[in-house]
Amino acid sequence: MKTIGLLGGMSWESTQSYYRAINEAVREQLGGLHSAKIVLYSVDFAEIEALQVQGDWDKAGQLLAVAASAVERAGADFLVICTNTMHKVVPAIAAGISMPILHIADATADELIVQGVKQVGLLGTRFTMEQAFYKDRLIARGIAVVVPDQADRDCVNRVIYEELCLGVIKEDSRALYLDIIHRLQLQGAEAVILGCTEIALLVQQSDTPVALLDTTAIHAQQAVRQALAQE
Repeated sequence: MKTIGLLGGMSWESTQSYYRAINEAVREQLGGLHSAKIVLYSVDFAEIEALQVQGDWDKAGQLLAVAASAVERAGADFLVICTNTMHKVVPAIAAGISMPILHIADATADELIVQGVKQVGLLGTRFTMEQAFYKDRLIARGIAVVVPDQADRDCVNRVIYEELCLGVIKEDSRALYLDIIHRLQLQGAEAVILGCTEIALLVQQSDTPVALLDTTAIHAQQAVRQALAQE
């Protein structure tokens, strides 16, 4: 079994979901008392969020590159960055390490292709919804991307930072998200990506008939497949 490197803490609310999902999948596949070999580096999200707001992605990339290097030195064989948004700085992180990075957008694209989805809605932070670093990897795989309008993007982003990252789950926010998901479906989305690792804490598949892709679960499952793959 390979050792999985987790770069987490962005936020820790979703990082614990990664830890649980990975270990449950390993136990399911190997049985008994088996659990995953994991090296976890959890950053202080307040520092990262401040740099996001300032638009200082270079400094954010430097901070995460240092953390990723520590994960590699601790014995990880590959890296899983436990956040969608900070995949924006993957080039900076990759430049400082030799181990491969399991990209969350690529893992999600793989799943979309398996499901035969050609056009998908995308929810996430405003950075993920509005910038190209995530969407372009999907488009390169032949998947069209639909995002909410400005008012809905503002709503999605607010709930992420002011509620979900703090572990706050509100029924009215769930209702708002479900309305936005429905509107994405009306725009032609065949499925909707929960493209922020905290969103699955609020919205589950049982809440809507629209197919949802939980990026945390997808990313964790692919990490387990890579960890257990034979050389």
